[in-house]
Amino acid sequence: MIPMTADAQSTEYPVTALTARELVDRFGTLGMTPRLARKLQSSALRQGAWPEDDSTISQRWLGEIRRHLCIPRLTLVDRRVSAVDGFCKYLFAAADGARFEAVLIPLAHRPGAAKAVVCVSSQSGCAMGCAFCATGRIGFARNLEPWEIVAQVAQIRRDTSLPVRGVVFMGMGEPLLNIDAVLQAARVFSEPSGLAIAAKAITLSTVGIVPGIRRLAREPHAFKLVVSLTSADAAKRRTLMPVEAVHPSGDLRAALAEYHAATGRRITLAWILISGFNTAADDARALADWVGDLPVQIDLIDVNDDTGAFRPPDDAERNAFRDALRLHLAAPVIRRYSGGKDIYAACGMLAADMPHE
Repeated sequence: MIPMTADAQSTEYPVTALTARELVDRFGTLGMTPRLARKLQSSALRQGAWPEDDSTISQRWLGEIRRHLCIPRLTLVDRRVSAVDGFCKYLFAAADGARFEAVLIPLAHRPGAAKAVVCVSSQSGCAMGCAFCATGRIGFARNLEPWEIVAQVAQIRRDTSLPVRGVVFMGMGEPLLNIDAVLQAARVFSEPSGLAIAAKAITLSTVGIVPGIRRLAREPHAFKLVVSLTSADAAKRRTLMPVEAVHPSGDLRAALAEYHAATGRRITLAWILISGFNTAADDARALADWVGDLPVQIDLIDVNDDTGAFRPPDDAERNAFRDALRLHLAAPVIRRYSGGKDIYAACGMLAADMPHE
């Protein structure tokens, strides 16, 4: 396992927070060419080090550029691997003590084609207060910097033998309340000379921050969008997700229509399945009415709640709801596997702490 330690705080700018083009724009007067920018980026993101052994780079120039750039790292506090499904949870700490988690999700749908996705945090804690989410119960600490988001993937990539082919912003925090850092990190992830993760394999998830969705509609990008809806009934949704009082689902629906009109992309709606709450035929009809002609995909995810306040449906209840959705809604309905429950790595269980033995 590759050691991960935190560097001392530095006034230099993190090279891992910039695209190759931005490196040239910022440091072109110091001799930064596109070729050198790509080499720096590749070495910093893939090896976590400067390209000191590269004979095509002047070591004198490298010494000069290192006066302006740094390669900061996160402290790895703990790492747990699920004995059930191989999910791996990483607890990281920043220099100021802020803690946040990331999860390596192994994908092995086809033999011989194993790969992984990393679920990253965008904030330490979360201010959204969703009743079914452990992160929401611990409250908000601060936004993460672009390099802190990038470092989660870069350091995990160096720690696993699986090729990392995707990133999902579904860890701690609300990505669209830290949208500048999230978009910058996503751009760095997709750099061919860096981590080379296809933009279409990067997913931004939100509880429904309307201004952020409208910004995504305006900005050119190829990232996917997932919205956690969970109920199409505003009153019911408000009891679980306080965001409904700030960004009502009617406004959310209008913003998603704008997003689709601008991008032409299908939107994924995440539905956290809670037994006896949002799994009835009436809930399916309400969702179909809310969606209307909006092109969507519905992802069904069992609730994970260690407090006992909420429980997932059994197979019969879940299947009945899925069938009702397919009856009333002409859209793909997919049940998503939420792994790593035994290490508290599943959806809604991240709380910046490792479970006790």
